[in-house]
Amino acid sequence: MYPDGICQVREGYYSKVVQYQDINYQLAQEDDKRAIFDKYCEFLNYFDSSIHVQLCFYNYSGRIEDYQVAIKIEEQKDAFNDIRQEYSQMLRNQLAKGNNGLIKNKYLVFGIEANDYRTAKTRLERIELDIFSHLRGLGAIAQSLNGAERLHVMHDLLNESQHKFHFDWKRLKESGLATKDFIAPSGFDFTPTGSFGMGRKQAQVSYLQILAPELSDELLKNFLILESDLAVTLHIQSIEQTAAIKMIKRKITDLDKMKIEEQKKAIRSGYDMDILPSDLVTYGAEAKTLLESLQSRNERLFLVTFLLMNIADNKRKLENDYYQTAGIAQSANCNLRPLDYQQERGLAAMLPLGINPVPIERALTTSATAIFVPFTTQELFQPAPALYYGLNALSNNLLMADRRKLKTPNGLIIGTPGSGKSFAAKREITNAFLVTEDEIIITDPESEYAPLVRALEGEVVRISINSNQYINPLDLNLDYSEEEDPVALKMDFIFSFIELAAGRKSGLKPEEKSVLDRCIQLIYQKYLQEPIPENLPILEDLYARLLEMSEPDAKYLATVLEIYVKGSYKVFNHQTNVDTQNRLICFDIRELGKQLKKLGMLVIQDQVWNRVTRNRAARKTTWFYQDEFHLMLREEQTAAYSVEIWKRFRKWGGIPTAITQNVKDLLASREIENILDNSDFIYMLNQASGDQEILAKHLNISKDQLSYVTHSGEGQGLLFYGNTIIPFTDHFPRDTKLYQIMTTKPDEV
Repeated sequence: MYPDGICQVREGYYSKVVQYQDINYQLAQEDDKRAIFDKYCEFLNYFDSSIHVQLCFYNYSGRIEDYQVAIKIEEQKDAFNDIRQEYSQMLRNQLAKGNNGLIKNKYLVFGIEANDYRTAKTRLERIELDIFSHLRGLGAIAQSLNGAERLHVMHDLLNESQHKFHFDWKRLKESGLATKDFIAPSGFDFTPTGSFGMGRKQAQVSYLQILAPELSDELLKNFLILESDLAVTLHIQSIEQTAAIKMIKRKITDLDKMKIEEQKKAIRSGYDMDILPSDLVTYGAEAKTLLESLQSRNERLFLVTFLLMNIADNKRKLENDYYQTAGIAQSANCNLRPLDYQQERGLAAMLPLGINPVPIERALTTSATAIFVPFTTQELFQPAPALYYGLNALSNNLLMADRRKLKTPNGLIIGTPGSGKSFAAKREITNAFLVTEDEIIITDPESEYAPLVRALEGEVVRISINSNQYINPLDLNLDYSEEEDPVALKMDFIFSFIELAAGRKSGLKPEEKSVLDRCIQLIYQKYLQEPIPENLPILEDLYARLLEMSEPDAKYLATVLEIYVKGSYKVFNHQTNVDTQNRLICFDIRELGKQLKKLGMLVIQDQVWNRVTRNRAARKTTWFYQDEFHLMLREEQTAAYSVEIWKRFRKWGGIPTAITQNVKDLLASREIENILDNSDFIYMLNQASGDQEILAKHLNISKDQLSYVTHSGEGQGLLFYGNTIIPFTDHFPRDTKLYQIMTTKPDEV
């Protein structure tokens, strides 16, 4: 084994290994499946007769410790370690419900004949680049394994999970040992028939006897979803096209000769010479079809060996696992046969070395070989500080992801009432609060988030006509924007505020904007000279300046503001008196009237902009949750402001999340549609039938995927993370304090 990952398996034969990630094949639309299948056929046709290919699939159980380390939430010096412990326990329980630490890895091994290492290295690296290109075309991410990583893979296959792999090249040289000494188990015990001993484990290698005339593209998937220690390998050797055609023609000639002999026999016996044995007729027709495929279609001929190795702690468990595996083969009209007298050869064929000492091969065309599609469904498990989003509905693996790693971390949580939207948002808020040091702001139109925010010692700001908690719409952050003049950008907000206050659909007139511009510049002069909170203007200052102006437009604008300065709606005519420095803030606007609620949402969005700009300087991420987001999209001013947030927040370290049930509102205009287009994170719960059609078309969701958001239960749906689409289930334990704080069900509150 060389450090770069090239292995000299025997004299004159070298191989290399690529590990690749899964893609969503089983849940893709039929057209997409066909496209993937066709591309995979092209990929197989790339390998000529000089390249031996081996596909390896290894399922290891007992690696639960690795997962537990990844999901562990470290304690911090604050008052929330008891909540962290409860959340950590919930994650451990979810892990136990899932795959119990079953790790599934996929590898592609390719080997060539070469005179020496240098020659082999040049060609193997060129082949590797082509493989990466083909896998990228299929949507699969791949990486090359170096020598130590390759030895680690073999070590894990041959040893128990408790036996840790310790290896480095310096140690290898100093010890005088061979690489085999670092990966070998404590011993082997091969018997002529049945299983063999491998360390303290029992194993058995079997081969798939393909009898069915047609196979399903789900056969390989059905083997790989078994929750037991299992290794599956396919050895694929291309036959040179000319040699393959000659071989088929020879077979056709032999069959024709047999036909002639049968016809002669018929004449001698006195019966019709056209009556031939059915097998002879069938084989003759199939051979001619095969020849036609090789000559006129983009098909090649491959020799395929399909092997499986069950591994268990004892013979009884091994026998049960074998019968379970054999049952899957039988359901596809195939047989699974143990490799009697060849178990040692079978083990060698299972290792990711690219050699096949088992002389059991089946000739298959490109499309017949490609039916063993090596893709099932994607997984999503990122290391800490990733957040929890449920269990993969197909594999039961934990879904752990860090939205900050997305190109556009903006998010949507969408679903019908009662599907679990608010609960999903609260769970993510809690997780982000416990795991990161990020700051979180919530717009709460229905008073749902206060219990959680108080439990986490956040600030709940109740904005209403009768409230004594105030937010000043004219608050200004001098780091407000990238532009030199922060007042200029603040102007856009004030224009939107007055447009909304005036009920203007068409916007302000140019002369009105000019008057406002002069007044706004004047009222901020004192603060710009001495930027202390007391010098910030309030609406009354703007109102007074407008009254001083002689233009009729100024009088009109002052009249618009009068109700918000001296009238019933003067809740926004005060200096800010709440703790806007708290790490977790919830703006409760339930008690604002319909008119004021729109203004309140606009003011909160502006406060968030102030917070985001301040946090960017401190290199902090700001999470912003807007519940009942459809309310924001009904007014032109708040909708435009929301679109601006979705377009620009990412640069400033902000992560906006919209929670809504009305998907149609997201497509109300081309501009608002940008919110959907600029969201790489979508947590989709149960959908109404009308919304399903819209989403299926807009997000390219297949019928199989759509079934996970059709009449689905609470906490069930689809997770869109970048280009990954995964069906999930999330049943948060109800016997926890966190659940009692987060639930909004009337009978549980």
